[in-house]
Amino acid sequence: MKKSTSARWIGAALCCGLLAACGGRSTNSIDTGPRDFTDPTSQRDRNFQTGTTIWDAFRNSGAVETRTSVNKYLWAASLEVLEFLPVESVDPFTGVIITGYGTPPGSGRAYRATVLIDDPALEARSLNLSLQTRNGPASAATIRAVEDAILTRARQIRNLDGSL
Repeated sequence: MKKSTSARWIGAALCCGLLAACGGRSTNSIDTGPRDFTDPTSQRDRNFQTGTTIWDAFRNSGAVETRTSVNKYLWAASLEVLEFLPVESVDPFTGVIITGYGTPPGSGRAYRATVLIDDPALEARSLNLSLQTRNGPASAATIRAVEDAILTRARQIRNLDGSL
């Protein structure tokens, strides 16, 4: 009878030792290098490989970092203001709109635009616009005027949406 009691104690001690070994922190668990947000599983797998505890295997830590919120009013306003440009690519999940060359009404110069909306707030910092002509980048004044037009239209759409 004593043998089975001591065997139980030894088994319990071994289980506690194994659990304690899984809970230690690794010194290389802090990743300060560049992150690849294109594939949500790559970040999660990287965290699992250099994870800090056994419980990190059950967390989905990569999916939260890859999610980007896009302001719907800025998105709609960008498409409306730049409707004269042919759309080449849109991704509403990352907030990217890429257009081809097009000429605005009343102008003789062709433009190409890339829009990035990277924040859910209806603010100027949420909108990143790049304009290019066939001869190079557009002037800062032109970019500013288009940004202002997008922000103004986004506020108008929000006000119309609030009154419904």
